[in-house]
Amino acid sequence: MFIPAIKGQGTEEQQQKWLPLAYKMQIIGCYAQTELGHGSNVQGLETTATFDPQTDEFIVDSPTLTSSKWWPGGLGKVSTHAVAYARLIVKGQDHGVHGFIVQLRSLDDHMPLPGITVGDIGMKFGSGAYNSMDNGLLRFDHVRIPRDQMLMRVLQVTREGKVVQSNVPRQLIYGTMVYVRQTIVADASCALSRAVCIATRYSAVRRQFGSQNGGPETQVIDYKTQQSRLFPLLASAYAFRFVGEWLKWLYTDVTQRLQANDFSTLPEAHACTAGLKSLTTSATADAIEECRKLCGGHGYLSSSGLPELFAVYIPACTYEGDNTVLLLQVARFLMKTVSQLGSGKQPVGSTAYMSRAEHLMQCRCSAQRVEDWLKPNVVLEAFEARALRMSVACAQNLGKFSNPEEGFAELSADLVEAATAHCQLIVVSKFIEKLQQDIPGKGVKQQLQTLCSVYVLHLLHKHQGDFLSTGCVTPKQAALANEQLRSLYSQVRPNAIALVDAFNYTDHYLGSVLGRYDGNVYPKLYEEAWKDPLNDSVVPDGYHEYIRPVLKQQLRNARL
Repeated sequence: MFIPAIKGQGTEEQQQKWLPLAYKMQIIGCYAQTELGHGSNVQGLETTATFDPQTDEFIVDSPTLTSSKWWPGGLGKVSTHAVAYARLIVKGQDHGVHGFIVQLRSLDDHMPLPGITVGDIGMKFGSGAYNSMDNGLLRFDHVRIPRDQMLMRVLQVTREGKVVQSNVPRQLIYGTMVYVRQTIVADASCALSRAVCIATRYSAVRRQFGSQNGGPETQVIDYKTQQSRLFPLLASAYAFRFVGEWLKWLYTDVTQRLQANDFSTLPEAHACTAGLKSLTTSATADAIEECRKLCGGHGYLSSSGLPELFAVYIPACTYEGDNTVLLLQVARFLMKTVSQLGSGKQPVGSTAYMSRAEHLMQCRCSAQRVEDWLKPNVVLEAFEARALRMSVACAQNLGKFSNPEEGFAELSADLVEAATAHCQLIVVSKFIEKLQQDIPGKGVKQQLQTLCSVYVLHLLHKHQGDFLSTGCVTPKQAALANEQLRSLYSQVRPNAIALVDAFNYTDHYLGSVLGRYDGNVYPKLYEEAWKDPLNDSVVPDGYHEYIRPVLKQQLRNARL
């Protein structure tokens, strides 16, 4: 985020000075925002940058222990510079949090500069996993930097100490977040598809129970319980891939608009990337763990590749925005959109469905038969009605509070659910849109349609309470949807292996004995076991000291 921050918040002159150095790796940068005491609440950061008009410098300081920068990746041992976020203090007045480029280490011997205390925060979850990242801690003791090292695209401090707001909107800072979060959504699809690839291949190799007259046992993948847990995750991997592609397009579109000073789509892009970052990372983290369980006991082995993948991935639920906090940001956007419905201002982009509020508040689902749930228009309307009705219900309940913020706090759990429904609608709609494009090969399109229906109907089943309580579907229609979902699993089964092979992951990249392309799992598991350092010796260290005395009954008991 070092380079995107300078791109988004630096002036033309600052970009010309710092970006070439960063691109050529003549400096190594990190993004020092999160502190020991504050992460999600950026406005609560305590680090200060006080302007000294006599020397034309900022004095960057960590006034409290909790103002220590804590977690920035690359900070602990590697970075020479940081974009550090601090409260701008000019003439005793606090102007909020802004970014400052601060040199941390000497470019000659890498030693910390005077006033800089820097180090690594220590071991994290897992053995390898994210421990290869030097997440750091940083304290400033009245460190002086030139005035022109404050990122001044949005706000400027003059030589005389005047604080001048530029004509560039403050929302431009969202541009950095939009970029990073859309890459996180793409990464979610990648991590989920890796886990699903391992679990699907192993489910086809593993046989358990069901032997008839000495014949082979049943492949685990043929059990309906396995299919009902695994195939929705396979469908999710494809769904996240397609919504990730759309988000990339959205970011490119927003960037082009920003360059033309058009900021109209930025709030919507911010809400989309925030919500989808939350939705996809939470789902992926849960799915990787589910894939481990789907592989039985062997999934717990490091050689399965799943424990490491899980430990590496799960920080995504917290970094670049805690997932619950992000959904509350989406909820604020939705409440604002709902409040403007009667004003003549038309909702756009992902909220365009709200322009049909009157219809969606009253419509009844038209599904009468099992196969009706395969119709995109039936499915889409049900998801749109559910999302809108949940948002409208929240807005109506908020209206009962005299203090809106008090209402928002009280109803936060409901608001998170409404935001989740909206985000799930985005993923469903983008999957359906993908299928309306020209996809080569009739069989390929048919398989994607099946996966889309699995994704949609599994969500409907999982959130059946929402659909029933808002009146979007009847209990009978929900039962028909479940019946359709069960039959779809049988259609996915013959092509399950081909669908994960299509991700085109090499064995080396998967790093899993269970997910091997050739299915040669058991000999390789046996081979892998002998590589363990414990097997370097036949008689273990400590045998003579601990085990032998027990076996020979040579231990003395205390006389109490």
